Amino acid sequence: MWTVQDAKNKFSAVVDAALAGTPQEVTRRGKPAVVVLSSDEYHRLLEGAVKARESFAEHLMAFPGRDITRASAAPRDVSF
Repeated sequence: MWTVQDAKNKFSAVVDAALAGTPQEVTRRGKPAVVVLSSDEYHRLLEGAVKARESFAEHLMAFPGRDITRASAAPRDVSF
């Protein structure tokens, strides 16, 4: 794990480690901020995410709307 300052100072080492297959985590103010990984690994992860994602239409069709019972509230009387 690298701090932002160390990652700036040794960016070539961060990139080399990521290219070697080890994603490099960088922290900012002691909290995880970013991960540097190789372009090949990024595209592999992206491709897997796209394949696993359903279409928007499939997402809408999966909504369990038919199983929900609606409240039977009547409107109140309003006099002007």
